[in-house]
Amino acid sequence: MMTVSISSLNNRFFITTICTFLYIASLFPQKPLERQKDMLQQYSGLWYSSIDAQTDSIAANPLLRMTNTPTMDKSAMFVTVEQWKDGTYDPILSEFIGYDIKTNAIIATGQNGLGEMFHGEGSFSNPDNWHMEDTDMLDNKILLVDFKFYDQTDVLVTGTTPEHKKLWSTRYVKQNPKDKNIGIQLVSVHKQMQLNPDKILRLLDRLGYSFIETFVYKDRGFYGFSPSEFRKMVNDNHLEFRGSMTFYDLPKNGEDWDKALQWWANCIDDHLSAGVEYLTTSNTNLKDLDSLEELRAYCRYYNIIGTMCAEKGLKFAYHNHADEFLKIEGKTIYDFLLKNTDPEVVSFQADLYWMHVGKADPVDYLKAFPGRFFSWHVKDYQELGESGKMDFSRYFEYADTAGLQYVVAEVEDYSFPPLFSVERAWSYLYYSIL
Repeated sequence: MMTVSISSLNNRFFITTICTFLYIASLFPQKPLERQKDMLQQYSGLWYSSIDAQTDSIAANPLLRMTNTPTMDKSAMFVTVEQWKDGTYDPILSEFIGYDIKTNAIIATGQNGLGEMFHGEGSFSNPDNWHMEDTDMLDNKILLVDFKFYDQTDVLVTGTTPEHKKLWSTRYVKQNPKDKNIGIQLVSVHKQMQLNPDKILRLLDRLGYSFIETFVYKDRGFYGFSPSEFRKMVNDNHLEFRGSMTFYDLPKNGEDWDKALQWWANCIDDHLSAGVEYLTTSNTNLKDLDSLEELRAYCRYYNIIGTMCAEKGLKFAYHNHADEFLKIEGKTIYDFLLKNTDPEVVSFQADLYWMHVGKADPVDYLKAFPGRFFSWHVKDYQELGESGKMDFSRYFEYADTAGLQYVVAEVEDYSFPPLFSVERAWSYLYYSIL
């Protein structure tokens, strides 16, 4: 492996919804990185050299840019290293790195800027440490390369001679591209956000996410921060706070109506202060409804909320789970909601996974109600694209028909540590779908 040197809301509905999110996540405990091919995928993505090996700060024009594009079902990648010179990046190294199933090793073949070919072989001793040994095409040992991952977005690469004399160290920081405007629902990293939101937001930025969507609005704030404080934290980490899932149960009498409307007025103002562009809500009480008249009351409620949002310049949408595809009095709940809410003020956030769980074909709804689905939650039974059950390529053929503006990745079934799963979701959307 040759490289290049350089030096509050306490009401029942809110609690039920949060518990539902956390219960689902708890069903799928994360697994550590154990396989060589999975550890290798930390190296995928777009990387820039830092100012020096002691910092993860990046200069305005980093000396090196490294593009590692995953291929072969995420068991290999193409690597290109470029050097900044005279206002542009010129290629100085090309390489193919892959996991070999027969030897359980990482194998590399490449060519440097001098036209010299090389061969590398090595392995991870653990997820944080990777060692490779390079030979030339005459089978002479030429370089030892060690990789120390501080995290999946920050790696120190050190080259030494076969006699273990240090030649150079280069620190690379990942900054995946954002040109496809992919968002992330923060339930995917909920536990991590509770512990260190600033750090997690920084990592999500590096992993390539453009914007976030929350579900934790409580006591007129987010994760214990005021709207303006949280907005600043998000923006300081080069992200946008575009969406928020919010919950307040349908009021039952006049006094409750006044309280509910005041809550929504405060909610809207707080989200405007936070810089949010849209609010969504959902309903976990649908199984308890007995009549269409009860469902019609929810439609009126959503129309009122949507109007309040529209008057302040926010979009409002209803988010589905699986119960929306049950029937009341012979009518499918989701169809009734779509037909009895005002399309001028109530849009829909299509959760593709929950549609599938509810045995509905998302395409049927995207075609039947064009322009109603400005936001999608893109979730799978495993990491995105890895269950084989969801036909995301087909769904996205109808993105324009649906009026899609906000693509929101979501992961709740973890085969790996959450942030690793979240990057696999980004990678799937970026390289395979969008």
